[in-house]
Amino acid sequence: MSLVNLTILACFLAVLTVTSADPCLKPQVTTKIYTTSDGTIVTNIGFIAEFSVACANNLKNMNLYADINGKQFAATKAANGNKYQVSWTSEQKDIKVWNYPIKIFDEDGYATLRKAQRSGEDPTNIAPLFTIDVNVPLIYNGPWFQSEFVALVTASLVFYFAYSTKSKLLA
Repeated sequence: MSLVNLTILACFLAVLTVTSADPCLKPQVTTKIYTTSDGTIVTNIGFIAEFSVACANNLKNMNLYADINGKQFAATKAANGNKYQVSWTSEQKDIKVWNYPIKIFDEDGYATLRKAQRSGEDPTNIAPLFTIDVNVPLIYNGPWFQSEFVALVTASLVFYFAYSTKSKLLA
């Protein structure tokens, strides 16, 4: 074999080993969830899901994708290789469920999910690598009554009791 053929063979084998992705076996996931809790001046509620993944086969630097209510997002990978983050927003009026399941897929699962969506198949049959549950706390939308209304009612009651007491004393 010539040197050129050996170089081409070595490059082909290197690309083959890099592109053949092993699946993550028995993923152990730890999560931290952050959400907007004050909805008085915002229309969109922000969500951030940070998670770290430890695979039984010690797999690192995976490309992960999230499926949230039928929308797909790429998970941002941290520098150390096993921490990821997914962030998204939802309109406050659209939040009807207080528990969001985030389905996390690896590259093979994501490709299968996209193929099912393109062909019109049911994507809920595709098993994710793991699922993260995001519990949304109640969002504070301000007081039930405006302070001006409370002041008006209080002043009206004080006036009523003062006027009725005055009428009783003069009668």
